Amino acid sequence: MNILLALIPISLVLLIIGIAAFFWAVRKGQFENLDAAALDILSDDSKPRQDRAADAD
Repeated sequence: MNILLALIPISLVLLIIGIAAFFWAVRKGQFENLDAAALDILSDDSKPRQDRAADAD
């Protein structure tokens, strides 16, 4: 039973830290555009590789 006297305050502190981290992330705009990262992988923006022999000249 004595362990509850330690675990309850520890859990409350962790809860407060989690809530604070969530509100910090919302204020910093982490949840503004959730679809952008998923669509970035589909776009092909990279330049095609050139022949390495042409680069050696």
